[in-house]
Amino acid sequence: MGSSVYVKMAALFFLLTGMLLVIGYIAGWYFFGDPIPLMGLCLVLAAAFNFVFYYYSDSLVLRMSKAKLIQESDNPSLFRVVRSVAQKASIPMPRVGIVNSPQPNAFATGRGPNKAVVCATSSILQALTPSELEAVIGHEIGHVVHRDVLISSVAATMAGAISFIGNIALFSMWFGGGRNRNSGSALPLLAAVILVPLGATFVQLGIGRNDEYNADEYGARLTRNPAGLISALQKISASAKVRQGGQNRSSAPSPATSSLWIVNPFKGSSMMELFSTHPSLSHRVERLKKVAREMNVYVP
Repeated sequence: MGSSVYVKMAALFFLLTGMLLVIGYIAGWYFFGDPIPLMGLCLVLAAAFNFVFYYYSDSLVLRMSKAKLIQESDNPSLFRVVRSVAQKASIPMPRVGIVNSPQPNAFATGRGPNKAVVCATSSILQALTPSELEAVIGHEIGHVVHRDVLISSVAATMAGAISFIGNIALFSMWFGGGRNRNSGSALPLLAAVILVPLGATFVQLGIGRNDEYNADEYGARLTRNPAGLISALQKISASAKVRQGGQNRSSAPSPATSSLWIVNPFKGSSMMELFSTHPSLSHRVERLKKVAREMNVYVP
């Protein structure tokens, strides 16, 4: 694992600990009149979360995204493409997962090339041509090779956990009361449970955008098919705009996983657009056309 990955991981764990301590400090004053007990609990939770997120982030992401691991007999075509691209990248064959969704999309998770999972939605084979699908899988393998998936997976699970804890604190504030309920401490707590999860979202923003450019370039060069990746990104983006909001909420992936997908699956929401984890489609296409020119590959 490269030193830059260690630095990013340390920064994520530090931020997670800090965010939890902020909530613990303010909630401790509000509920008990003393921040120390809840801060101690949050410190223990942070240590536990850091351990779990590092070792089990892939399993947590699969659950949050509603993905199911499959065998080759379940989808031979998808397995064939993933195996072919993995061989080109000289990495072990990743595990393969499927997300039951009418929106074509894909993501990767895991701690690195030896423990990776490549997931695609159930509709991607129908929406994309074989060459487009290969280019998309090339992008995801790029994340695996660069170990972006570890950082993104930890950030996704961290954002989900922070939001969950914030919701618990907010629910308790409204219905559980507190020792300092009338002392004016409700406003700082309300601000914390809103702003801390928002901070976790901004952490995802800072991590994801440059990684997407790098994975686009890697996938285009690996498959020698920048045109296929451009076409796939355009199709997936168009589908995201049309289908977002029409999916059953119980079967939809968690918004915390938005940074993992090749295209943000929540693009239909104006609020999610403001906090997009991905570069704009036009910028990605522009960069891929530049890569194509460097490769002397024609792109329409």
